Amino acid sequence: MFLRLFLSFSITLTLLVAEPIVADKVIIKKSTRMLYLSKNGDIYKKYHISLGQVPIGAKEVEGDMKTPEGVYMLDWRQESSQYYKSLHISYPNSKDKAHAKELGSSAGGMIMIHGTPPAWSLSPYGDWMNVLIDWTQGCIAMSNDDINDVWEETTNGTIVVIVP
Repeated sequence: MFLRLFLSFSITLTLLVAEPIVADKVIIKKSTRMLYLSKNGDIYKKYHISLGQVPIGAKEVEGDMKTPEGVYMLDWRQESSQYYKSLHISYPNSKDKAHAKELGSSAGGMIMIHGTPPAWSLSPYGDWMNVLIDWTQGCIAMSNDDINDVWEETTNGTIVVIVP
């Protein structure tokens, strides 16, 4: 009896301290406002997101309030008093820059996956208000609880695929 109880406790303890899965890809599907974490081609987590204030179409130029579409990577991260935690997406790539130049403008930059402003936690909706509207200037926003997961389960260099 004691041995079975010990083995059961040992197995439970092992499960509690298991390392989180580290995603090899972040997939953002703009049309459904969802972010997916994927490992070896299998989606293992999903989260609700908000987009730029003009959610239809790919970002073309700085200030168009659109979220980019294409293949990028997470290249750095920061904690911030403005948006809790932020993961920088490597936008613009060379194709984005060339397209913006054809339009006579800059492609912009500073596209992030980030949390919500601290004051939103005071709302009756909490920091989930971000899933009710598209409110960013082109970034991908999610609740602070969700950005904590994505922060822990990605690394700099993780591929980001953003699709319509």
